[in-house]
Amino acid sequence: MSYNRSNIGSGSRSVGRNTFEFGRTYVVRPKGTHQATIVWLHAIGETGSSWTQLLESLPIPNIKWICPTAPTRPITLFGGHHSTAWFNVEGLSENATDDVEGLDASATHIVNMLSNERDDIKLGVAGFSMGAAMALYSATCRAIGQFGNGNRYPINLSVAVALSGWLPCSRIVRSRVHASREAARRAASLPVLVCHGQVDDVAEHKLGENSAEILRSSGFQNITFCSYNGLGHYTIPQEMYDVCSWLVRQMGISGYGD
Repeated sequence: MSYNRSNIGSGSRSVGRNTFEFGRTYVVRPKGTHQATIVWLHAIGETGSSWTQLLESLPIPNIKWICPTAPTRPITLFGGHHSTAWFNVEGLSENATDDVEGLDASATHIVNMLSNERDDIKLGVAGFSMGAAMALYSATCRAIGQFGNGNRYPINLSVAVALSGWLPCSRIVRSRVHASREAARRAASLPVLVCHGQVDDVAEHKLGENSAEILRSSGFQNITFCSYNGLGHYTIPQEMYDVCSWLVRQMGISGYGD
């Protein structure tokens, strides 16, 4: 696979009173027949290029990876220090206030990038740490059929993958999914993979475990939780192998040298 700089999905998103300037987007193009496109979302402080080398090395030749760069914004958790981030973070506890405005701006940016794909291409969203949180938020928006602000969520996600992350707006997911039969149906049919290291000292293991359990109890029936002994806040080959195997199985695409 090769990657190149691209202007796909670049620009700004105005939500409420704030304007979010997104950075450069990188694309890892498929070597084989293009069957799926997945947006990969980086962690706080990273850029879209942070993951291109790893994604380029994965043995799935039929996936195109789109790697956008988050806006630079002040982060409350860091005392107002500016960093690339998909949304503002006050804290990682369930009682922390969720930045729905920032979440929706980034979720809209993801949708706009995936909306450019052909109708026969399967769509997914994945990420690490804060990027994983965005992937899970996108999954809940898909199930509910709406962004957090009530606007319609317009695309059909086939998968969501979250590595070392957490579920934003976890306190209201269950009630919103259970509010309609269509939301419950979409939640039940959307495959979600949650992976987490047992010794993660940034986003604790229980965050990932609790996120998976909340999604399951909210009606996400096709959810897989993978826990890794000795793994901190990073990824390892075994985890990425598991991600690849799961994607090939859930998306029905060719993989591993095809």
